[in-house]
Amino acid sequence: MDDQNKNLILAVVLSGIVLLGWTIFFPAPEPVTDPNASVATETAATQNTNTTTAIAPPAATGQSDATGSELQTATQAADAPRLTIETPRVEGSISLIGGRIDDLALKDYKVEIDGDEIVTLLEPVGAEAPYYATYGWAPGGSLTIDDVPGANTLWSVEDGATLSPDTPVTLTWDNGKGLVFHRKIEIDENYLFTVTQSVENNTDAAARLFSYGVVARHGTPEVSKYFVLHEGLVRLSDKELDEEKYKNIADFDFDPREGGRTSTISVESNGWTGFTDKNWMTTLIPTPGQSFTSVAKFVETANIYQVETRMPTVDVAPGTSAESTSYLFAGAKEWETIKHYEEDKGFYRFVDSIDWGWFWYFTKPIFRILHALNGLIGNMGWSIVLLTLIIKGVMFPLAYKSYVSMARMKELQPEMEKLKEAAGDDKEKLQRGMMELYKTNKVNPASGCLPLLLQIPVFFSLYKVIFVTIELRHAPWIGWIRDLSAPDPSSILNLFGLLPYAPPEPGSMLAFLSLGILPILLGISMWLQQKLNPAPTDASQAMIMAWMPWVFMFMLGNFASGLVLYWICNNTITFTQQYLIMRSHGHKPDVFGNILRSLRLKKKDA
Repeated sequence: MDDQNKNLILAVVLSGIVLLGWTIFFPAPEPVTDPNASVATETAATQNTNTTTAIAPPAATGQSDATGSELQTATQAADAPRLTIETPRVEGSISLIGGRIDDLALKDYKVEIDGDEIVTLLEPVGAEAPYYATYGWAPGGSLTIDDVPGANTLWSVEDGATLSPDTPVTLTWDNGKGLVFHRKIEIDENYLFTVTQSVENNTDAAARLFSYGVVARHGTPEVSKYFVLHEGLVRLSDKELDEEKYKNIADFDFDPREGGRTSTISVESNGWTGFTDKNWMTTLIPTPGQSFTSVAKFVETANIYQVETRMPTVDVAPGTSAESTSYLFAGAKEWETIKHYEEDKGFYRFVDSIDWGWFWYFTKPIFRILHALNGLIGNMGWSIVLLTLIIKGVMFPLAYKSYVSMARMKELQPEMEKLKEAAGDDKEKLQRGMMELYKTNKVNPASGCLPLLLQIPVFFSLYKVIFVTIELRHAPWIGWIRDLSAPDPSSILNLFGLLPYAPPEPGSMLAFLSLGILPILLGISMWLQQKLNPAPTDASQAMIMAWMPWVFMFMLGNFASGLVLYWICNNTITFTQQYLIMRSHGHKPDVFGNILRSLRLKKKDA
């Protein structure tokens, strides 16, 4: 096999590996939800004499969490009095039993593009998939679980009736033994809650305790099955970013003191922890600069995943008070909003909660350019087209070498055919002849392959941007393309809407054959581009290359429309650049003439 064909096959194989890797699915376990379960272990039971956590075992009866609070049942959650949450972007409520933020919906996002139902993020115990945040204090020293507020504590409203950006609410609870607890909750115009917990010590002895925050998720969440997308635990501990899928959390080492499979990290100054979905996230964020303990846990007995932030122990002297402030992000993973919190609130590396992938050094700037273009144009589809032009412009010096090499290889095609006929079955003779031909004409076959391989990380990064970022969700382009994050909804099986039949449902056997307009245009653009490249001299390789555009057309048929649009634009620009460069080197490719002649020959043979 000559070097030219080796490089062609190498490029095809590597490109195929990248594409196939993106379509690998991992079956997710079915959600198993116990509606009567609650947080099995919200925090540690006690602490030792210093500020590090000394974790005590959960109660032996199984009826308590690590703080000893009784489990909250679905009936208790349903009967709980509530405070309303109402902002321009979210709506929901806070349960006064436990003071939980367990009811939150996002007004700006619909479940279906044509529906009226908005996305629900947090749900209380008793719902189909309970998911909520709760806060509290854990006892230390001489205090017991009865001295601190727990999961079933009924809080009173001290101030405020509705939580809004202009009206915070304050809850209070008196333990009847001289300790009075307050919890002030604020919310901004987007998705950030500020929770300030305080305790007054009106006793004649010092009180030792520590504050905590918990996000709990009942049952294994239903996640996307794409390997390229991370869903699960995401946390930053000082400078270390940790991402774990739910199945990995369930494989943590079992810690009997915690009552579950646990991973614990001591954070010195900056960090956050939470659960991330493709488009949504719920994250606990201590005050920047505050040391804390970050805990991720799976409680098998209750089938609950949870993350916790535990603050250092404080000793509250008689007649004094202590206060702890932290934040809760619960909302859409909008880059601009998250970046605002990173810059203005000091949440260190908060934008890294978005899954930028391995090639983040490409992905981040590509997204920023796309986001800026959309701000100017106001249409994500045309922004992708313009972004393609920019990327092709930046990559042109590399691509130019590739196109020049292909033009020279195309010119040598007749000579290669003569060498093949003269060598017959003598592979060694053919190889020597090819090497001499390359040397005489100063052609390096590898120079045409390497620039193409160097572009793979850029393409991977763009795929990541289009697939992962929420800014593409339900973003329209033109006509029938109303969601660039979804596959082309048109179908060749109903003649693109001309026949009164609905296209097959995604996931069905016929869906693979239900090609839309964009995938078909992609196949055609790849086919045209291939006509400019030197054809392999080996018949089997030539057949593989001939089928490649149509195989890719079906492979990418169910990819996001935004990605397919990019590839069509990329192929069109590549074809134009390569065509002009080949003409500038004296080679005049008659692509369309060759196509017509090929069709006439096939008709004649038939």
